[in-house]
Amino acid sequence: MGWKGGWKGGRPRVDREEALTLLRGEDFLSLGRRADEIRERLHPDGRVTFVVDRNINYTNICVCQCRFCAFHRKPGHAGGYVLSREEIFRKIQELVDLGGTQVLMQGGLHPELRIEWFEELFRAMKHRFPGVQIHSLSPSEVVHIAEVSGLAPEEALDRLRRAGLDSIPGGGAEILVDRVREAISPKKLGWEGWARVMEAASRLGMPTTATMMFGSVETDEDIVEHLVRVREIQDRARGFTAFIPWTFQPTHTELGESEGIRPAGAVRYLRVLALSRIVLDNVPNIQASWVTQGEKVAQVALRFGANDFGSTMLEENVVAAAGVRFRMDMERICEVIGDAGFTPAQRNTAYRVLREFPRPEGLAGDAEFSERSA
Repeated sequence: MGWKGGWKGGRPRVDREEALTLLRGEDFLSLGRRADEIRERLHPDGRVTFVVDRNINYTNICVCQCRFCAFHRKPGHAGGYVLSREEIFRKIQELVDLGGTQVLMQGGLHPELRIEWFEELFRAMKHRFPGVQIHSLSPSEVVHIAEVSGLAPEEALDRLRRAGLDSIPGGGAEILVDRVREAISPKKLGWEGWARVMEAASRLGMPTTATMMFGSVETDEDIVEHLVRVREIQDRARGFTAFIPWTFQPTHTELGESEGIRPAGAVRYLRVLALSRIVLDNVPNIQASWVTQGEKVAQVALRFGANDFGSTMLEENVVAAAGVRFRMDMERICEVIGDAGFTPAQRNTAYRVLREFPRPEGLAGDAEFSERSA
């Protein structure tokens, strides 16, 4: 299954040494131009896609308590919650009324939610909203659900799939280097456990995505290693539809306060994004993160290798808990994409285009925009 394409462009595959040199020493605009050329070869139609979805955080109770997370609450905390099925359905109905097609359900690692809770929920969701893609549960959640239910991760994943789970988002990747993971999320599964779930999902025919959270305590070498490991997983499994790099938001987090970490800036974000497009020669789509960067930087990202604008994200609570609250509706997303010289297009989870939107009148074409922006 999965994407069979790729790009070579006459160049050999970028190895760790070259990737590190590009990240540290390549001229900023030259790096962006190289990534943009790859983006244009892979996506010559001039479209930038997005999905209309809702992020439903079904619980904030979590035994993992990652140091970088401002969203979680310990079991028994007065601010902890688990959404009722009625509340979840109400949120999905609001999404459907707006033409949405995808539900991204993620939450904390709740010590008492066994697999039956999710199976019953997913079956009910599919019965009531058959046209909505259930793109939910990070690998960490899958492994935790398996553990509290006395199952192997592969068995739990198959049961969830048969109950209605369509695809797996790449959350919980952070940095795929265990030294970093132990420093920022010591109770979470290691990088090989994350990869194991993603490869198992691919064998079951379930699409997945991959992410990277950078800007905490990782080194440049760790960022490169993360990208190479994502590429190697994709070589084996061919299940990743997209890669989404985003920056650590340190406000209100134990890690940010104890380490005195400041948010990564726009230039650093764009350098890492461009490097992602260059290294990941077997992943078809690179997603811009307007949720953490805001619309202006995300717009520039469309010339640094990104071809997807993520989602309308009708609701978002995890990044917002760290004090970052960028918001955009579908109309504004289309305006931002169009202003960058691209054709906005709504997609589904599988990146099939559902409809295109016209560019604003009077904008330069793609080639002319590229020449002026360079």
